[in-house]
Amino acid sequence: MKIIVAHTSPDWDAIGSVWLIKKYLAGWQEARVEFVPAGQRSPKVDGIDISEGDPVVKIGGNEIIHVDTGLSPLDHHQVYDTSVSAASLAWEYVQKQITGQNETLTSEHREAISRIVKIIVDTDHFKEVFWMDAAADYQEFSLLGLLEGLKIYKPNEDDYYVTFGIECLNALQHTFENRIWAEKEIKENGRKFTSRFGRGIGFETLNDTVIKLAQKMGYEIVVRKDPRKGYVRIKTRPAEDGAAGADLTPVFERLKQMDPKATWYLHISKKMLLNGTPKNPKMVPTTLSLGDIIQVLTQI
Repeated sequence: MKIIVAHTSPDWDAIGSVWLIKKYLAGWQEARVEFVPAGQRSPKVDGIDISEGDPVVKIGGNEIIHVDTGLSPLDHHQVYDTSVSAASLAWEYVQKQITGQNETLTSEHREAISRIVKIIVDTDHFKEVFWMDAAADYQEFSLLGLLEGLKIYKPNEDDYYVTFGIECLNALQHTFENRIWAEKEIKENGRKFTSRFGRGIGFETLNDTVIKLAQKMGYEIVVRKDPRKGYVRIKTRPAEDGAAGADLTPVFERLKQMDPKATWYLHISKKMLLNGTPKNPKMVPTTLSLGDIIQVLTQI
């Protein structure tokens, strides 16, 4: 039997380590997770030095890996280094094991996981106190806040915390992969333009993440055309409190004139213009090209 040993009341460092091993270490997908008091190790390895060498300890019919506890090779508590945690050690170990095998991790996958691990390392050393607006309410609307609340809501359910955490990390990996793809789109394929609304950028891409990311990067207006379905989304940055902000009504009216058969929806805020959305599959996509739409935005 394959067993992963972590400490009770697992934090994101322990959960992240379990996630990496179960997801990427060959043969460990169905490994059982056991819990011991923090700093201790499984009684199954009593009398065995597990501090050095391969993290996998073979004893009887079991293969055992300790993470974030027991002073094992995948525990970081024997050295004070704020750039290292159990998750970073586990990720380093997993990468060494899969290198050269028929593994499917692309460079983008590796980059996404590395970014997740970096955040886990920082939070394991309490560096979230240095985040921008660290005391703001929205900081509680995060994986850190969710796990803390879950431990109050469902006390002493270590297996549940790990199961929940793995689902979150699987989802988060997709989010980071999309972000990395969007970063590349913005850098390499974005069509920049200037309009009455301010600095703009347009894309013909399947990745909808480019819209929010480009706005976070300071673009006042962003256009995305889906090359597969033909749908178009145009968004301006939300207005600051008390400010009127942009009004896409003239754009809405011009595009309706140019392509009246398409379904155009102007949000009540006047800051979002949609032609097609997964929320309404009956909308008719426009025949206008991305270049046509950008031309309207620059001339309106």
